[in-house]
Amino acid sequence: MGTITTKDGVEIFFKDWGEGQPLVFHHGWPLSADDWDNQMMFFLAKGYRVIAHDRRGHGRSTQVSDGHDMDHYADDAFAVVEALDLKDAIHIGHSTGGGEVTRLLARHGTSRVAKGVLISSVPPLMLKTDANPGGLPMEVFDGLRQSTAFNRAQFYQDITLPFYGYNRPGAKIVQAVRDNWWRQGMMGGAKAHYDGIKAFSETDFTEDLKAIDVPVLILHGEDDQIVPFADSAPLSAKLLKHSTFKAYPGYPHGAFTIHADEINADLLAFIKG
Repeated sequence: MGTITTKDGVEIFFKDWGEGQPLVFHHGWPLSADDWDNQMMFFLAKGYRVIAHDRRGHGRSTQVSDGHDMDHYADDAFAVVEALDLKDAIHIGHSTGGGEVTRLLARHGTSRVAKGVLISSVPPLMLKTDANPGGLPMEVFDGLRQSTAFNRAQFYQDITLPFYGYNRPGAKIVQAVRDNWWRQGMMGGAKAHYDGIKAFSETDFTEDLKAIDVPVLILHGEDDQIVPFADSAPLSAKLLKHSTFKAYPGYPHGAFTIHADEINADLLAFIKG
């Protein structure tokens, strides 16, 4: 574990374990590198080098007041890549982290990249617009902002129910999973999380997706209540040059946590393929 300092003075925390081909994990909003513990331990045991960082304002990175946008997110991640001199890396992103991976590969190129993975990810665009009629209305994101700014502790407990599909009939709720989500969220800064909502909801990744020239795996649960399936994964798959797409019937947004065995196996098959 260590830190790097970005050009604008932000200290970014990261974990770097093992040796072998590097797998770089990019977490979702408003969490931290800890959300990837299962995957990092799984792939470490398979002989890979595993790296994950806390986004600026999140987890153990500096709670800076500005720079909470996809360009800065991508630049910060690339600063970690350069500092560790990572080559032939596979970048794996969940939710907002999938947007970060998409912008990273398009903005900084793929000379150091072998493949990408987008899990339950926000591209191409979450917000409803004339060009994106299937998106979510601005009122949804305004509600997220209100709750994040003024009722964050309660909101971060409540959102775990749809996040993991625990609000569905017959769902087996694992309280520790909910508690771990809340713990990660409350480690970060309210300002970073508030601004991050605009970053993940209003960034249009259409041109980024078109520019990526390495193979990309897309995994998405069809019962995702956070990033709705129909307006995300299938559209991203069509825009990418080299995509592999798998949908999981009935799986929620946080499927890679509560269905880790299946998703880890699918990741491993893609990485080795």
